[in-house]
Amino acid sequence: MINVYIADDEVWITLGLKKLLEKLDMDVYVVGTANNGVTAKEEISHFKPDVVFTDIRMPGLSGLELLKAIPDVSPDSKVVIISGYAEFSYAKEAVQHHAYDYLVKPIKEEDLRRVMTSIISDRGEEEGSEEKAPGLDRMIDNVVSDIREHYMEDISLTSLASKYKLSMGRLSEMIKEHLRVNFSDYIASLRIQRAKELLQDDSLSIQEIAEIVGYNDYFYFTKVFKKVEGISPSKYRKSM
Repeated sequence: MINVYIADDEVWITLGLKKLLEKLDMDVYVVGTANNGVTAKEEISHFKPDVVFTDIRMPGLSGLELLKAIPDVSPDSKVVIISGYAEFSYAKEAVQHHAYDYLVKPIKEEDLRRVMTSIISDRGEEEGSEEKAPGLDRMIDNVVSDIREHYMEDISLTSLASKYKLSMGRLSEMIKEHLRVNFSDYIASLRIQRAKELLQDDSLSIQEIAEIVGYNDYFYFTKVFKKVEGISPSKYRKSM
């Protein structure tokens, strides 16, 4: 699985790119999004995504400043710059700072597919020499699929370990190795990303959103949201 992070100050761009990535029908998952460079840097440091898509112009840190900072916080992340035609002159500087590629808005499906195919191919070559026990890849893929399907329910490491006949310690190691993030943080990222989407619907209260994504305790939900996003759910809603 390829973990992707998207940073753009326009919410509709992040949502559009996420949907476009899903449309590619590749083994890709968006671990997080941010609307400013400071939050993006913090979350990239935490999630260590395989790929970062970042806009040139963002508050806090620009895309180029973020590009320069990523080798220190997530050295294995490949950075793809996204920007408009008017800013295409930045492409040269982006390449100088080792950007993997540069995509011009509006992003076309064929261009995105080309970049992701190249990244997946590169990763396959890097991992080609690694020997893995037969069936483990398939098992961990099934585990991750289970998590993504049931993350808003009362899912636990214990129940998954029992289902797949593994010790909790071994399963925890496999999840962290595969996703580069531990089980609880992965669940939190899934729930908070869904909560961010639901916060766009003003007809839903924050309490209702907390319950929908799997948190019965409003205050705990707020605490987790603030830990992941840097601001409370109510402030996030106001900022949109």
